[in-house]
Amino acid sequence: MISEEKFINELDLIIANAVREDVGDGDHSSLACIPAEAQGKAKLLVKDEGIIAGVDFAKKVFNYVDPDLKIETLLEDGVSVKYGDIVFYVEGSSQSILKAERLVLNAMQRMSAIATKTQSFVSILDGTDTKILDTRKTTPGIRALEKWAVKIGGGENHRFALYDMVMLKDNHIDFAGGITKAIQKTQEYLKEKKKDLKIIVEARDLNEVDEILKSDGVYRILLDNFDYEQTREAVNRIGDKCLTESSGGITEDTIRKYAECGVDYISSGALTHSVYNMDLSLKAV
Repeated sequence: MISEEKFINELDLIIANAVREDVGDGDHSSLACIPAEAQGKAKLLVKDEGIIAGVDFAKKVFNYVDPDLKIETLLEDGVSVKYGDIVFYVEGSSQSILKAERLVLNAMQRMSAIATKTQSFVSILDGTDTKILDTRKTTPGIRALEKWAVKIGGGENHRFALYDMVMLKDNHIDFAGGITKAIQKTQEYLKEKKKDLKIIVEARDLNEVDEILKSDGVYRILLDNFDYEQTREAVNRIGDKCLTESSGGITEDTIRKYAECGVDYISSGALTHSVYNMDLSLKAV
């Protein structure tokens, strides 16, 4: 994963761009009818149930828009919430609260949905040694928020982007001329560039698992669209030579069975690309 410094920088970029996109040269609705000196207070109201996420991000947004805004936090990230719960109060310039409102709600609604879905997957895996991973199937521009939400929900982050881990998938393998060539070329490249990156290699069948195992230095083998029997056999063949990951159309109905095959990780794009936003509102007090 990326460093904490880079992650924070990603968040700063998201906030700056979102405010630019939403506010432009001014929130003229507020500027037109609310005096600049007017003070107000609002509450973040939950109108749904699940896992709340994005509280710390909301604080960053409010601070960016107006450092004088004061936030009283009642519920922290990762807490289970229900209809009627109040997550926090924000107090200060009425214009500033309204300027930040939509960005806070958009982010928290999506982050909470992702955290809630992740937590449901984690609960299904309870009692196994398998961990749930996210993917790069995220919303362009806000990947840092969505992967943060996965962590809040109890999941683990896969690579953040193309630059922090090597993943040799089917197209890389085919373009490179086969599995062994792809691995060898990758290791030569990393040595030449003096980069210390972990290597994951995708296998489409058991024959490819066997070929991957002939090469040293592979961190994890991705078992793509394997059925249960194939997964169990692959885990048996791999043993402790490297880590294992199942992926490909795995749902809440099948994830437990894949975990029981003995894989170390299960990755699911559904954590970030198939969620319904949690219903939240920012209401004046």
